[in-house]
Amino acid sequence: MKAFYTILLLIVSNIFMTFAWYGHLKLQEMKIINNWPLFAVVLFSWAIALFEYSFQVPANRIGFVENGGPFSLMQLKVIQETITLIVFTVFTTLFFKGEALHWNHFAAFVCLVLAVYFVFYK
Repeated sequence: MKAFYTILLLIVSNIFMTFAWYGHLKLQEMKIINNWPLFAVVLFSWAIALFEYSFQVPANRIGFVENGGPFSLMQLKVIQETITLIVFTVFTTLFFKGEALHWNHFAAFVCLVLAVYFVFYK
């Protein structure tokens, strides 16, 4: 169950991270925060990122092998990066209609799947 909880927490963390890093661009496009000064946008993003860390840190602590979890540090990082790109891809295609997936994006995803395979390879 620790593997399941770790991955679930990483997914939630990455949803918040993606909104913190890129959500302000959509809000600007929607004319919600287009007049905000940069420091206000940074503070807004940091407030969202606080939730990211509230899920990321427990995910790493639960999942880390030296804390009784099933994953090494390298495995945790590769899982996290893969989840990040999946969440980012879903976010981008849903919220930014001008962005499209191309063959090279799928090739990159195949490389990520291979990275996950190799990091777990004994």
